[in-house]
Amino acid sequence: MAEILGLGLTHYPPLCVTDDKMAWIMERALKDPGVPPSELDPANWPAAMRAEWGEDRGARSAAAHRAALVAGFARVRAALEDFKPDVVLVFGDDQYENFREDLIPAFAILAYDDFEFFPWRHAQDSAGMGEGRPNVWGEGTDKGYRVRGRRDIAKHLATRLIESNFDVAYAYRPLHHQSLSHAFANALLFLDYDRKLGWDWPTIPFAVNCYGKAVICARGGMTDIGQQLDFDPPSPSPARFMDLGRATARILRESPWRVAIVASSSWSHAFMCNHTWRLQPDTAADRRLYDALVNRDYAAWQQTPLASFEHSGQQEMLNWCALLGAMQELDAPLSWSQFVQTHIFNSNKVFAIYEAS
Repeated sequence: MAEILGLGLTHYPPLCVTDDKMAWIMERALKDPGVPPSELDPANWPAAMRAEWGEDRGARSAAAHRAALVAGFARVRAALEDFKPDVVLVFGDDQYENFREDLIPAFAILAYDDFEFFPWRHAQDSAGMGEGRPNVWGEGTDKGYRVRGRRDIAKHLATRLIESNFDVAYAYRPLHHQSLSHAFANALLFLDYDRKLGWDWPTIPFAVNCYGKAVICARGGMTDIGQQLDFDPPSPSPARFMDLGRATARILRESPWRVAIVASSSWSHAFMCNHTWRLQPDTAADRRLYDALVNRDYAAWQQTPLASFEHSGQQEMLNWCALLGAMQELDAPLSWSQFVQTHIFNSNKVFAIYEAS
């Protein structure tokens, strides 16, 4: 039977930019005409939020936030190096990037062959690089990676999932995006943050519809409070995502391959959280699910309704539901995790490593 390693990480786009620009999502929220003036006044913010914002609009705090995230990525990368996977399977959301009006699949395995990935050509806007924000590495459009695929493994997984009554889509080439949308692109970039190790593991992106009702009408992105949206059909439920993870783990456990399963997303997103006026994430909701993760209380995740995820801006955490379903199926021990809290950098971030099972 195969060994499977479970990993969780963030693909936080503003980590791509310099510290003085990292709070750009907060800066946008402060210009939202739907936010009451009293909520825009730092004097009315929690003390920790005021301290994080500081006198420099978060620039100094950005350095500390970056350091915590880079350390988390280094630890996850070390686990990958030790495990030596045959393939890395990444659950990631697509925010109106590869999938648009002509097709929104609930689940889609991207069974690509090897391809060239140029992050600052292919994912310029979705990586947070718009409006003249330079990337923190000072890289240009010639910076590229040769990303290896494993179509045979991807086809095997798609076949077995369909035979297991999961009607997953699959694709052999991109649709609207030239290579990798940012949930996958940033995972690779951040796991090679120091640009010393490269990325040589075959990779299978597993795109899932996390944004549901806002994937087309809001283009999976930011809108203003009070803006009228013609909502789209919903995403699958957290319980269904966990079912998908369990089925994926069963199929891969019976295969001959060593597989790293990765959930790529931050946790609650301020820009989707109306009850915080889109200024800060729903940390209380995140903490409840994080405590459940640490305690391996899978039922708490399974029983949380989709409406609760949507209320708290936790749509992208559906990627983590798939990971947790897989780890539940394998009864995998959680060997390490970290909760990186913030008030002003849009989302709390979580890292996790599950022992290979």
